[in-house]
Amino acid sequence: MEIELKNNAPGTLEETKIEEGFFILKFNNENDDIQRVVRNIDSSYIQFHFCIKGAVKFNFNNGSYALNLNEENSLLLYNPQRDLPMNLEMEPDSWLISILVSIKKFHSLFSREADYIPFLSEENKDKKYYTDGSINPSMAVVLNQIMNFSLHPSIKLLYFKGKAYELISLYFNRPEDADIEQCPFLVDEENVLKIKKAKEIIINRMSEPPTLQELSNEIGLSLNKLKDGFKQIYGEPVYTFLFDYKMEVARKLLASGSMNVNEVGLKVGYSTASHFIAAFRKKFGTTPKKYISSIH
Repeated sequence: MEIELKNNAPGTLEETKIEEGFFILKFNNENDDIQRVVRNIDSSYIQFHFCIKGAVKFNFNNGSYALNLNEENSLLLYNPQRDLPMNLEMEPDSWLISILVSIKKFHSLFSREADYIPFLSEENKDKKYYTDGSINPSMAVVLNQIMNFSLHPSIKLLYFKGKAYELISLYFNRPEDADIEQCPFLVDEENVLKIKKAKEIIINRMSEPPTLQELSNEIGLSLNKLKDGFKQIYGEPVYTFLFDYKMEVARKLLASGSMNVNEVGLKVGYSTASHFIAAFRKKFGTTPKKYISSIH
């Protein structure tokens, strides 16, 4: 992913890799001519562009469509359906800072649940986002610190990393009562937490688990979202997951020798030994007693 400068007049173009999937790009055209910049960016990246000074034109589809970004304004671009390469025309005396973040990295910045959250929710995963806005004073301070970096080169990466995090935080910061969606990419987190709660409930009450409808009501999530979400996160339907969990608990208890077969069956929710033995055989291909004999 290299930057290509298409102009005879030299300008300042600098790319810094903060970490995997996270880049800062600085463009500085202090010449008298328009400067064109081209850079490949694939569809897995979110693009944040901040025009600090002057004006920049973003060309798309070989120039058939363009967006203008003027001084003190920002632009967020994301399209999961196609790559959005940068094809810029920078006016003379223009400054632009761009941050490129992979959607996977972006989730990890905002949520501890990042590993559970799909890139986008079912209803939003195919949507593209082109959002413009103004650069507020706090963001302007950080942007100018990035552009006018003059500290020792040895701390550049650390400094840029801190400033990039700060800038994204300020970008998504909104008053609590603002009628603005904070971040279009994190719509799943609340549901993920509810589904994790559902898993905790069925594990804690495995001997007498709630019905799916009761579980749905308890966590405040629709039945369909519970079923679909649980399978998406844990790879199995709710009760298939619970069955596998109960059998694993039973196997460990039998191996420990702390309980007999009937006690283990009751512990994991089987009122009769015959039902427990049948379930254990279904899972492991042998009876509890034969299993105990095989390990002792």
